[in-house]
Amino acid sequence: MTPRRRSERRRPVGPPPFPLRVEPGTDGHDYEVRPVPGFRAIKTYRCPGCDHEIRTGTAHVVVLRIEDTAGDERRHWHTACWANRANRGPTRTWS
Repeated sequence: MTPRRRSERRRPVGPPPFPLRVEPGTDGHDYEVRPVPGFRAIKTYRCPGCDHEIRTGTAHVVVLRIEDTAGDERRHWHTACWANRANRGPTRTWS
């Protein structure tokens, strides 16, 4: 008997599988919001909304200003902190 070969399926190269989500910030700028599922969260980050850690394995969002083409000002927020950003601003100043 000859072993069966599985056909190789290649993933299409292109934009991420989720639609572009743009939301206004409290500072008047528009921000791109990208959800990060828990299984993709492999590092610990600090949320600028509450100044607490976003631990490994926690689903959250990555937020970056639309005008920031280099991605230097990208921030990781707890999903609830980003949703309530109008009620509380960032807890620390980023240089």
